[in-house]
Amino acid sequence: MRILIVDDHPLFRDGLRSLLQAQGHEVVGEAHNGREAVELARTLRPEFVLMDISMPELGGVAATRLIAAEMPEVKVVILTASDQDETLFEAIKAGAQGYLLKNLEADEFFALLDRAAAGEPALTPVLARKLLQEFAKPHAEPKAMEVEPDALTAREVEVLQLMVESVTSNRQLAKRLDVSENTIKFHVRNILDKLRLHNRAEVVGYALRKKISG
Repeated sequence: MRILIVDDHPLFRDGLRSLLQAQGHEVVGEAHNGREAVELARTLRPEFVLMDISMPELGGVAATRLIAAEMPEVKVVILTASDQDETLFEAIKAGAQGYLLKNLEADEFFALLDRAAAGEPALTPVLARKLLQEFAKPHAEPKAMEVEPDALTAREVEVLQLMVESVTSNRQLAKRLDVSENTIKFHVRNILDKLRLHNRAEVVGYALRKKISG
């Protein structure tokens, strides 16, 4: 994978670069703040951005939001020491594909990175549970502000039901529904657009709130 590292600590960047290269990944660039990360993502177009949270000039959540909006094909995975719930929720809402803590063992880190490459959320079980619990909570906004499931086609509802059952990768969804992965990508994009959501984690949270299941 072609990866951009974003962290304001040079020693951490050095160690992470060596670890990634030892596994055969290409580190295409490094940034020491969120603003530089956005600029490098525009010019280098990496497949992945490994993004820290607390950085000078522009933080990781704000940078993630900009990259996700402008370059949706670039996957952003947060790599941070912060295990605060609010930071996790804001990062996923901003469009992050995953949220990893810096105290992970190398094997688990690369396994989760592979999940993100396959289009699945890169989250440890503990963080995934926190995220689902948060999105399952009733929100304070008026119900009229949230799009109703009636806006979805029958096939889109099927995709949504499978995602609730933890069938989240395009390959798995395509196999279950006996369609191509491109067709699944089309359906997922329509679901995100119709529900005004940013990523699959938010879609699962929406389905839990609306009690949509197979």
